[in-house]
Order: sequence, then structure tokens, then C-alpha cells
Amino acid sequence: MPFPHPTTTHPIHLQDGSSHRGTVFLNAILDHPRICVGDYTYMSAHQPLESAADVAFRLAPYLYDFSPEKLVIGKFCQIAHGVQFITASANHRSDGLSSFPFLVFGGGWEGRASLPAPGPDTIVGHDVWFGTGAMILPGAQIGDGAIIGAGAVVSGVVSPYTIVAGNPARPVRQRLSTDDARRIQSIAWWDWPIDHILAHEAEICGSDLDALEAVSPKHRSAQR
Repeated sequence: MPFPHPTTTHPIHLQDGSSHRGTVFLNAILDHPRICVGDYTYMSAHQPLESAADVAFRLAPYLYDFSPEKLVIGKFCQIAHGVQFITASANHRSDGLSSFPFLVFGGGWEGRASLPAPGPDTIVGHDVWFGTGAMILPGAQIGDGAIIGAGAVVSGVVSPYTIVAGNPARPVRQRLSTDDARRIQSIAWWDWPIDHILAHEAEICGSDLDALEAVSPKHRSAQR
């Protein structure tokens, strides 16, 4: 069976030929104005994922059409069941004497004293794996190739190719050295044409960075 096109909503096919309804390519189903997702990034759940509204609510329940912040996720990310991005619009004002959101109950948002200031965007790089039940807090910046452990509560900056886990999430180990992380980010295999990616799955999933660099279209062009 050919590799699915990035516009395929349910990209996994079961042995009986039916689609696995619990996995979606996010870019194929979402139409949220404040969420931007790269090709081939998928989300999985233990229940069917059928509508754009349901998927957006599960992924980022406090990110509204009118929210000032954005959620940006790169290509080829893997998002397991129960992962939530708690974006800045979930925040209450916390710089005064009370955090009570009076505006939610009173109607009329403009100029309300309990309205918090706009918060930062949440940014995720490419090829990031989010384990089951991870929670990503407002304004988190997660680098390429990071792995977020199951149940982790993540805030702040996660460096590229770092494994983090726990509450609050802390680095467990580096997947690559800083130099090698920069090197693979320069290779940027996630930007290759999909046919070239599939032809070199072994190099992408292996551990030989020299071999991956050797099959990079940039490297081959430089040798001509």
C-alpha cells in the first residue's frame, strides 16, 4: 500500500482494508485559524477522531478562533492519546489581588479588568514525539527531535533532540550532542520530497549521521 498523501484524514489502514479512525493527519482535518501544523504530523486517540472541531478541542481546548496566540507544530510530529496544549487563552489574570475571571460570566470582554494580557505562542519543531497524556503549557518552545515523556508537564524551552519527562518536565538525556543536533537540523530531512524520504527511511531512522548526510539532496547537489 502506498504511503498516504498528507491530505489523507485517516492515514492508517487496518488489515481488513478499513481506516483506523483514531489516527488523523492534523493538517488534513484541522481548519482552525490559530493552529498551524506541518505535513505528516499525526494525532492518535483511543476513540474515533472524525471532525475538525473535535480534534481541535482535544488538541488545544482553550485555543479559540478569537484567541490572540497561536499553536504552531512542525512536520512529522507524533502526538499520542490525551496530549493537550494548554495555550495562553486558558490563563487567568494573576498580577492582581484576585484571579477570578469575572468577564467570563458577565459578558462583554472589551476593556474588562479581569482580562489577562495576551500570552505567547506555543511553538513545536519537527519530528517531536509526545507521549500519552503529556501537557504542554502556554508559550512552550519545543525543539526539533525532542521526545516528551508520557504525562510530562512541559513549560519553557526544550532544546532540540532532548528527552524530557516528569512534572515539571526535566531533561532526562540528550538524544544527540549539540553539534550533531545542529547538523541534523541543517540536513532537515523533513523538508525533503516524500519519495526521497521513503527511499532513505533506513538512514533517517538509523544512527549514522554521516550516512544520512550523504543521501541529503543538498549534499548530492554540492558534489555535482
